[in-house]
Amino acid sequence: MNPPILFGHRGARGHAQENTIESFELALRLGATGLETDAWLTRDGVVVLDHDGEVGSRLRRRSISDVDAKDLPSHIPSLAELCRMLGRAHLSIDIKDPLAFSEVCSTLEEEGCSPEKIWLCHPDLEIVSSWRPQTRANLVHSTRYSKIAPQFESHAATLSSRGITAFNMPASEWSGGLIALYHRFSILCFAWNVQYTEVAKPLVSAGVDALYGDYVDRLVDVLHTD
Repeated sequence: MNPPILFGHRGARGHAQENTIESFELALRLGATGLETDAWLTRDGVVVLDHDGEVGSRLRRRSISDVDAKDLPSHIPSLAELCRMLGRAHLSIDIKDPLAFSEVCSTLEEEGCSPEKIWLCHPDLEIVSSWRPQTRANLVHSTRYSKIAPQFESHAATLSSRGITAFNMPASEWSGGLIALYHRFSILCFAWNVQYTEVAKPLVSAGVDALYGDYVDRLVDVLHTD
């Protein structure tokens, strides 16, 4: 993709409380062309956005799956709320609980989100592959170099054959050669943990298709400087 998608990681995490509507709004104001978040399913079947999937005090932590949506802390938004303020931005969702997948898809459809701008991510290739018949959204295999090496060509071929759109790895693990290899199989290359312009610039030059970072302003600066 040219230019690459600039995903605000959990919104504008470097400037505001992560995974809140305020953080998502700030990321868009700073120039993000996409938002990244984490999805969980409440006890009463509502998709909500939180990284750890637990609430409560340190001594009385509870899984979100054991709590009704109305009883969650007020800063935790629903996926529906995020969809309503998304506008034309892309949305990358780490589906932390695979049981949430069907409700995630239903919510996205109900809110009128464009499938081509939705990116559904999971680290387990078999799980993300199983989603293909159920959605027109983009699917992303998110994992690490050590989980794939040295079978990158085989991995790229598998992603292509299974209809997986993109491969997401930490920024430090990408190289120009790997990006070129995945592009040969028409697989997009996404890089996360891009926190500094010095990291982002060579990735953009090598043709990476999306950057995820806590500081959206730094990502934007990379695209507007020579």
